[in-house]
Amino acid sequence: MQQDLWLDGYDADASHAPAEAFRIRVEQRQVEIPFHHHRKGQLILALHGGVTCEVEHAMWMVPPQYAVWIPGDMPHSNRATASAQLCFLFIEPGAVTMPDRCCTLKIEPLVRELILALAARHHEPAQHPRITRLTALLFDELPRQPEEQLQLPVSGHPKLREMVNYMEHHADQPRTLAQWAAMLAMSERNLARLIVRETGMSYRRWRQQLQLIQALHLMLGGQNVQQAAQALGYDSTTAFITMFKKALGQTPGRYLDALQQG
Repeated sequence: MQQDLWLDGYDADASHAPAEAFRIRVEQRQVEIPFHHHRKGQLILALHGGVTCEVEHAMWMVPPQYAVWIPGDMPHSNRATASAQLCFLFIEPGAVTMPDRCCTLKIEPLVRELILALAARHHEPAQHPRITRLTALLFDELPRQPEEQLQLPVSGHPKLREMVNYMEHHADQPRTLAQWAAMLAMSERNLARLIVRETGMSYRRWRQQLQLIQALHLMLGGQNVQQAAQALGYDSTTAFITMFKKALGQTPGRYLDALQQG
């Protein structure tokens, strides 16, 4: 990622400032930050492109104008699309009331601009009156941001982890529940029950939610609808569009246009 503080090994926990924000520009290639954690809570805001985070046995997709909130001391990894633009906001524990769990937030324009204003002034001391006023207003508005369901329960169960790893790396070769049951030496009924118990979703819905996250990641990374459909193993672009619209209420093109326009 191209941002001096990040490349120089910036330590989020070295400061006790209530809030610190940094704008990040990703290189042309996709970038992944492996599992790590820090004392401070972190809000990852996508400005352009997107980022996928894996946190506490769940995968979270962060498209433009959304953010994922990660409480402090919670291990997580981040994978950003090529040429993405992000904003990292680190919040001191106890500085503002935020959810005690990970969640995706729909960021309102005012909150977005406040975060960007802090990022533009990250060299100024936290006690500067302007920084204090910006932080106070941000802390008034941030807890009011609505939550969105853009996550995939992953589970730590080894058989489900095997399924997710395969579906991530072989998205164009989908398997039915019966095929998975045979691969994992389980009955189809027992596997279906395991998935519901671990994720709260049926296999069909669970796989579809992963496909939605993968589709957004692909298209935000520059692939068109037809390419995304092929990458996810759909026989036709129409079938892919139908799935996407049924899940998110809009065609992929309209959904992405709305995201990019904020």
